[in-house]
Amino acid sequence: MVSYGIAVVAMAKPSFFRAERSMAQDLSADHTMYRSGAATRTTRSRDLVFVVNPQGANGRTGKEWKKLMPYLRSRLGTDCNICESLTSSPSHAIDITREAIREGADAVIAVGGDGTLHEVVNGFFWDGKPVSNHDSRGTHTTALGLIPLGTGSDFARTFGWKNDPHEAIERIAKGLRSRIDVGVISGESGESHYFINVADIHLSAKAGYYASRYKRFGNLCYVIGALQAFLGHHNQDLKIKVDGGDWEVYSQVTALCIGNAKFFGGGMKITPNADPLSGNFEVVILQDFKWYDFILKLHRLYNGTHLSVNNVYSRSARSIEVEEIEGSSGIYVQSDGEYLGFLPRKFCILSAAIDMIC
Repeated sequence: MVSYGIAVVAMAKPSFFRAERSMAQDLSADHTMYRSGAATRTTRSRDLVFVVNPQGANGRTGKEWKKLMPYLRSRLGTDCNICESLTSSPSHAIDITREAIREGADAVIAVGGDGTLHEVVNGFFWDGKPVSNHDSRGTHTTALGLIPLGTGSDFARTFGWKNDPHEAIERIAKGLRSRIDVGVISGESGESHYFINVADIHLSAKAGYYASRYKRFGNLCYVIGALQAFLGHHNQDLKIKVDGGDWEVYSQVTALCIGNAKFFGGGMKITPNADPLSGNFEVVILQDFKWYDFILKLHRLYNGTHLSVNNVYSRSARSIEVEEIEGSSGIYVQSDGEYLGFLPRKFCILSAAIDMIC
């Protein structure tokens, strides 16, 4: 791994930050040591941990991050202690985030696409509960931040953010926070998985699974994935329970999308009424769609006007359980573009779960 001259702050558990320190090239001797969220200096600088996937977007993320460093250091360096953490394997961002929160970081900033953001969000939780820092008084909260660099930045679109890292750094510099919702998914194993953007089931999830194989083609990967997913696809009857009510059967479901935010699939406005500050999901169900329906209605799916189309159903929900009808086989599930496996699954909203730098 390579560092780009970022000063790394040592915190309560030196093992984590000592590993990061070895990557830095211009460390100074007077870094503040933080323990239990309190600084040894009178004036406390903000501790910011930037989680970067240097291999994202076929290595483009790492190159763009390196070019961004001089501006980031000049804009934030006087007021912040900056820690750079480069991921080296799947789920590494989860571990980095958990450790940073436990050591009292003021913010963990995902640098990359929706995949990196997804892992960082999952790092805010452990064993079904939010991760907390070592300050048992609970007076300090770590915020989530985002610098979009990568193949897709669908979550940023919900807030109207441009794919501009300089604008993202300005948001981080201002440090304004809003409490946003997070979705949690549970299955038969009992293990919880978290998402911040959109979770989806069946055709769209299968398309996302295949699209992940073609990331080298940029947003074209979503088109390739959709074409491959259509091969051998069959609409399926599903059982659905909303907000703890009765089970209902939805026939010939093509795709079911559970939106905490609005966009997925490289800019498709699939859940146009979703709002991550609302305390509710928007659930959109496409029924009995044929391959030509997607071609004819693709523009409506992208601009968010598809809710008035025949066989499109939408509603608000705080929880939704989805099961396949007996005899069905292998209904795909994904969240934030990450493949999770198959049904059954339960999806619940966690209202105001995370502070987000907005």
